[in-house]
Amino acid sequence: MKQTPFKLYVSEFIGTALLLAAGLSVVIFNWGKGSVMNYYIPQPGLRRLFTGFLFGTTGCLITLSPVGKISGAHINPAVSIAFWMCGKMQKHAVLGYVISQMLGAAAGCSLLLLWGRQGASIDYGNTVPGNAGLAPAFAGEVLTTSALITLLYVFVSSKKLRNYTPFTIPFLYSFMVWAESPLSGCSTNPARSFGPAVVSGVYTGYWLYWLAPVTGVLLVMGFVKAANIHRHHLIEAARVSYHQELSPAGIKTSS
Repeated sequence: MKQTPFKLYVSEFIGTALLLAAGLSVVIFNWGKGSVMNYYIPQPGLRRLFTGFLFGTTGCLITLSPVGKISGAHINPAVSIAFWMCGKMQKHAVLGYVISQMLGAAAGCSLLLLWGRQGASIDYGNTVPGNAGLAPAFAGEVLTTSALITLLYVFVSSKKLRNYTPFTIPFLYSFMVWAESPLSGCSTNPARSFGPAVVSGVYTGYWLYWLAPVTGVLLVMGFVKAANIHRHHLIEAARVSYHQELSPAGIKTSS
């Protein structure tokens, strides 16, 4: 059976809200002022690795959850744009997904206010360019988003691999957060950066967290099409989650 667009959009709203509320609670718990993790994992690199793994695990669980099964668990505008470039989403569907993701991010991050001073001490997990400056932050976001989209394309385009897609995310983010977060916070997701910016009121360099991820998507999908990879490795539907019995597309997919 196919899902109605409204149900798909609500599922993306809920999924993105859960990602931000739970995932950034991990960030606050690990890095906020007064965190016990300063004592238990004093080495910053190891703590970044741990944080990335838990954030990725949050995304994995949402992908496997009922809401992920309904909408396909994009929970990231960059992912929706990539599926649109594959010809698997109509323009109005992409717009609906992105709006739902952005609103979900803001709603989910409103719950972070419950962390009080500990959350406020790190602007509720907000991402801003690091001390190295804008250029390294931009490059870092392009590279990490490219890595995310490449991994999703490889797994989702393979019938043998696509059911395992969610389980790759914790390992990918553990590495990326460890390696790249000092440069930009390792967002790879405009909605992920939008939510904490709203609740903290800090929008420093926010444009970068749209432009760089979209650039990463364009680079990967441009290469896929230029090299004719898409002719041999086809994506059947705009889904990260395939653990369901619904129609693969969930929505009309003609472009």
